[in-house]
Amino acid sequence: MDDRLITRARNTRARFQQVFSNPPQVVAYGPGRVDLLGSHTDYNEGFVLPVAIDLEVMAAGRKRKDRRIRIWSHNFGKLSAFILDNIESDTKAKWSNYARGVIKCMLDAGYELGGADVLLDGAVPIGSGLSSSAAVEMAVAMLLQSLFDLEIADTELALVGQKAENQFVGINTGIMDQFASRLGKSGHAVFLDCRSLEFELVPMPMEHVRIVVADTMKRRGLVDSEYNLRRGQCEQAVEALKPYAREARALRDITPEQFEENRNILPKALRKRAEHVIYENERVLKARELLRIGDLDGFGNLMNASHDSSRDLYEVSCIELEAMVGAARRVPGVLGSRMAGAGFGGCTVSLVEKDMVEEFQRLVSAEYYEKTGVKPIFYVCTAADGASVLEVRS
Repeated sequence: MDDRLITRARNTRARFQQVFSNPPQVVAYGPGRVDLLGSHTDYNEGFVLPVAIDLEVMAAGRKRKDRRIRIWSHNFGKLSAFILDNIESDTKAKWSNYARGVIKCMLDAGYELGGADVLLDGAVPIGSGLSSSAAVEMAVAMLLQSLFDLEIADTELALVGQKAENQFVGINTGIMDQFASRLGKSGHAVFLDCRSLEFELVPMPMEHVRIVVADTMKRRGLVDSEYNLRRGQCEQAVEALKPYAREARALRDITPEQFEENRNILPKALRKRAEHVIYENERVLKARELLRIGDLDGFGNLMNASHDSSRDLYEVSCIELEAMVGAARRVPGVLGSRMAGAGFGGCTVSLVEKDMVEEFQRLVSAEYYEKTGVKPIFYVCTAADGASVLEVRS
């Protein structure tokens, strides 16, 4: 465990003691993630290439003798409580619903849980596109798995988190966020087939580059965005193309050749959505090969193409994202820059030569402030390990 995580665990343990007047028995964490490539391909059963990052949600917990769950959020400074036998969505403490959903889905899957006091302490900026929700879900799942001595496979734990977000919170996300948060590995990107859940840990040659995440400070909420609309449009496009690709059940199954031959049968909006997803899958497959041979220049070009397609075809960009990406691409030493997450705000991710990281932050901050009047926040990230238990005490 590195020094930073040791310090974070110590601080989380002290906060738990202060709130609940007892020390925690378990401290776990779930990292955020940034998608290097694979914009909106996950729920189309396609391919994605994220990394877990060294920004995380810490979760500390202690068993109770009853069936009551109390969750304290250090970030919100609020408590949310419920009984295991009656888990409902909390409209006032919406932040608690991600944890509530995980607990309910674990119970529905037959896992035996008891009451617990839980403290959440997050370093993943909320609404930034770095998947603070998956970080919460995986931190809570890892905590409960250890606290109640459960045996749950890594992929199953990721699916529990996705189910919680889909069915309890009501956001139709794919599996990428939870999978990367659980199965990420230091120094590697995660190539994931979102249909089969087969994955490959692809080494990232990071000796001379850094992953720089820039927060536009434009917040977005997936429930209130057009995310679900885009998902529906993709499903409509598949149905329209099925006569020409009879085995297709998702856009992942439509080849570029099939799309080009039949693109004109689609209404304009559906055609644009399908074109983005189909060629984004091709970019992810190409990116995996480029990482295998260490071609980061080619990889950066694919990042740029991904962003441009997300903007022009999937139409999920905004003024703030365009200002940030435009500024980033003008800095020497930037190999590629694109929006992170679902779009509509949040963060960008750039691959930057190590020696230019400080200059990148200075130049991009100045240009972004000039265009928007907002000072961005930067996170210089590494590809980190997935969710884990940091300490267990009796």
